[in-house]
Amino acid sequence: MNSRLISIIRKEFIQIARDKRTLMLILIIPIMQLFLLGYAATNDVRNVPLAVYDQSRSSEARALLDAYRAADYFKIAYSVGSEAELQQLIDRGDAKAGLIIPPDYASALAAGSAQVAFILDGSDPTVASTALSAAQLIGQTHATGILAEKVSRSGQNLKLQPPVEVRTTVWYNPDLISSYFMIPGVIGMILYAITAILTASAVVRERERGTIEQLIVTPIRSWELVLGKILPYTILGLFDTIEVLLVGHWWFGVPIRGSMMLIILLSALFLLSGLGIGLLASTIANTQQEAMLTVWMTLLPSIFLSGFFFPLDAMPKVLYYISYLMPLRYYLTIIRVLLLKGVGIEMIWNDVIALTIFGVVIMGAAALRFRKRLD
Repeated sequence: MNSRLISIIRKEFIQIARDKRTLMLILIIPIMQLFLLGYAATNDVRNVPLAVYDQSRSSEARALLDAYRAADYFKIAYSVGSEAELQQLIDRGDAKAGLIIPPDYASALAAGSAQVAFILDGSDPTVASTALSAAQLIGQTHATGILAEKVSRSGQNLKLQPPVEVRTTVWYNPDLISSYFMIPGVIGMILYAITAILTASAVVRERERGTIEQLIVTPIRSWELVLGKILPYTILGLFDTIEVLLVGHWWFGVPIRGSMMLIILLSALFLLSGLGIGLLASTIANTQQEAMLTVWMTLLPSIFLSGFFFPLDAMPKVLYYISYLMPLRYYLTIIRVLLLKGVGIEMIWNDVIALTIFGVVIMGAAALRFRKRLD
């Protein structure tokens, strides 16, 4: 590494250290995003407020309520005296679900068949679908327990066994914790956003201040200027990766089952795409605000079409095929597989090749255009 390149890198680090906003963006924002998304962006539905209209007031009804209370999916928040009051709570959004137990529940249960009404607020489909499955499962489990108790009391030596038994096993994430899925995605989003935004802003900042012309008239070659500009942000991007990985592991319990060295190397490979986008934005924008907007125009489609929030298989075919043009899609697959499954590179080879092609093409095009802009 020659002295000119070292001087550019040193200059860039000095500018970063003096810019408090950039330091905050690099060191604090990734942790804030991690905690916000780690806790807020989750599909785990717990403690759904439940309003109960118990017209039976019997021990059998209390046993049913205990079954719902024991599961942490629902929280019995309201006990109402009429269906109108229950509807009012759901209309206001105070309760997301309602349970109506009829007056003859105990006698109907003794006769062999009883029905209750379970009402769900479907305005939020994510909560409603999970609550619906939980309500049905709790009801079936409670019904099976009542039936087993009746058989036991009858003195008959019968085994209640269904004709088909499905035994499920969940690999890699047995408790289905959403943060295990979201936090690896946060790493990809941070790498992409931080490197692209900072690279674009750093170059445009030189142009705004008029120092880019001073650099051009020096003996520094154009490739040295490009490399000196992007290397500091590569190092900082990898620092953010390790920072988020450690916090995600120690605070949220996200496992790191794959090779840490492989994770770092493939993260550095993904940085080529983010840095390339930043360089391209710097050749288009004349101000830092324009650079930010240009990067965000590429960032938002990448987030929504990469599988970060929404499953790729659930997308319309057109958007699904467009998602192949998003480098973030391949990195999210890589980082989630490495962290949760702990496999080797042979299992993700196709994604690695695609990420390499995107990185080389984007960075090559950005570097060529940047050099022409300097000329």
